[in-house]
Amino acid sequence: MTAIDHVRDALGRALRQTIGPAIGAAIVGYFAYHAIQGDRGLIALSHLQNEIQQAEAVLAQVRGERTDLEQRASLLKRDHLDPDMLDERARAVLNYSHPDDVIILVPRSSVAPPVIAGQPK
Repeated sequence: MTAIDHVRDALGRALRQTIGPAIGAAIVGYFAYHAIQGDRGLIALSHLQNEIQQAEAVLAQVRGERTDLEQRASLLKRDHLDPDMLDERARAVLNYSHPDDVIILVPRSSVAPPVIAGQPK
C-alpha cells in the first residue's frame, strides 16, 4: 500500500466515525430548536400564559361589573323595591327632571368624575 492509500483509508475511517455523531447532533439540534421556537415551544407557551393572564383580568373585571348590575337589578325587584332606584330609573327612561334639579352633562369618554353642584372641587 502506498502513502496515498493509507491517507485515504484514514480519512474514510475518520469520516465514518464522525458522520453518525454529526447526524445525531443535527437531529438533537433540530428538536431543541423547535422545543424553544416552535408553534408549541417554550416561547409560544410564554405568550399563551400572558394571554391567559390578560383574559383572567378581563374576566374579573366583567364579573365585577356583572355583580354591580345584579345588585342594581335586585333593587328593582317587586318584593323589595327601592324608591330611590325607582326614581332614578324613571327619570333616566322618561328623560324627566325636577325643576330644582341641577343637571351637568359630562361626555361619556371623560374620565374625570362628575362635578356635583354645591360641592367644592
